Amino acid sequence: MINKHKRWMIMGGLMLLLAAPASADVLLIEEVRERMLRDLPANGMTMSEVERRFGEPSERRAAVGNPPITRWIYAEYTVFFEHDLVIDSVLNPGAVMTRLQQQTGR
Repeated sequence: MINKHKRWMIMGGLMLLLAAPASADVLLIEEVRERMLRDLPANGMTMSEVERRFGEPSERRAAVGNPPITRWIYAEYTVFFEHDLVIDSVLNPGAVMTRLQQQTGR
């Protein structure tokens, strides 16, 4: 009887371990899809163009390094500038999960 319970516990644990990578893959796919669907600041835009089109960031981080890299943080994404030009826009951690939860009502 004990062996039977141990076997079920081991099987259940293995199922949980196998399910975790699958959910991580789904989240990664959702993040890529969300990034493609979002209207984020494009590479080459100036700071003034970004502010005019997307509004005031919630936080502006001072430039660091050489060349100077500045970071503007918005609610769901962050924009990186080299000097005055956008070099990348990335979704903030959790932005996709928050959006998915809002869509599913959880």
